[in-house]
Amino acid sequence: MRAEKPLRENPERLFARRSNAFSSHEVNRIMSEALIYFDNAATTFPKPAVTMEAMARCLREAGGSPGRSGHRLSIEAGRVLFNARESLAGLFGISDSLRIILTKNATEALNIAICGLLKPGDHVITSGMEHNSVMRPLRALEPGGVNLTVISCSPAGELDPADVARAIRKDTRAIVLTHASNVTGTIMPVAAVGRIARERGVVFCVDAAQTAGALPIDVQAMQIDLLAFTGHKSLFGPQGTGGLYMRKGLEKEIAPIMRGGTGSHSELEEQPDFMPDCYESGTPNTVGMAGLDAGAGFVANRGVESIRVHEERLTGLFLAGIENIEGVRVYGLKDPSRQMPVVSIGIRGLDPAAVSMALDERFGIMTRPGLHCAPAAHKTIETYPAGTIRFSFGFFNTEEQVGRALEAIRELAGKRIRP
Repeated sequence: MRAEKPLRENPERLFARRSNAFSSHEVNRIMSEALIYFDNAATTFPKPAVTMEAMARCLREAGGSPGRSGHRLSIEAGRVLFNARESLAGLFGISDSLRIILTKNATEALNIAICGLLKPGDHVITSGMEHNSVMRPLRALEPGGVNLTVISCSPAGELDPADVARAIRKDTRAIVLTHASNVTGTIMPVAAVGRIARERGVVFCVDAAQTAGALPIDVQAMQIDLLAFTGHKSLFGPQGTGGLYMRKGLEKEIAPIMRGGTGSHSELEEQPDFMPDCYESGTPNTVGMAGLDAGAGFVANRGVESIRVHEERLTGLFLAGIENIEGVRVYGLKDPSRQMPVVSIGIRGLDPAAVSMALDERFGIMTRPGLHCAPAAHKTIETYPAGTIRFSFGFFNTEEQVGRALEAIRELAGKRIRP
């Protein structure tokens, strides 16, 4: 049996030696026998077999460049992209799939929306629970004359829509809001804010990185103008996929942030001005989109609601089990019906990185420590700069795995992680 390692060691040294922590044999053993993956808020794992099969089939049968040639492989590659748009449109209540811009991730989608829309003199509103994919583009625009208001949230990460309404000014151009926090899982009142934005004539942009495929989303009912999403989380696509829904007419107001070859109007040296080509320059990730199409189909076949029920049950079991463990603090709402399957915890007197490393090396439990690319959220819940240990559950996790995680936390908290 492998000896336990002391975890009072500096976390930076722990991570420096991390690449040599396991031999290839150990990696294979853990993967096949003991791995418990609770880092689904970063990326879901494993992916369904249909995702991998679709990507392999695309490589074999649709290896051309979509929209660039007229031969059968090019046409088949174009069909892959069309099918992916159609599958995504069906999940999000989008009537015209050409309103979906295919991107490499939610970050690119948010940059298109934020940097393409906002101009000097504009005012924009966001919340204190945002990911850096929202905060960094917004902060980068401030020196150029874009005015930013960050609405404070409760220590559990809740946002009051009335605070958003009060923050709207004559020069307010947009509201940018996460659908759910990647730190606490707190679900934001998107529909309520959408109504406010539409009534006041403000563009409403939603970051659905944590919710697309895991919560019902209808861009019409929620009055969402711009919906940014990633493909590699709850849509079960591969990394390097994502998209942006853009309400009709906004393409006249949002400038592309990248220009180049689109396969359309090649006789022109100016960028096309129609959707989605004006935002999709360069050769697309056709293989990745084949996987995303399959992943979205998997979600549609299983049903977003049934996936939600399973993940909510796992979250409830974890919350119920952890509340009685001495020395452990849970952040957020602690209500599985009002949050995503994301739970951040801290253990009194212990560094989150050390705890996460112990969970990995001793128990084969994968979590994510630290600030989760969301320092604003951690300042809101008062865990900055150390951060938390984040457990994020997914469709392929089980109740038995949750029980094993609770046992591990109880052991580590009780021992205070001594050598």
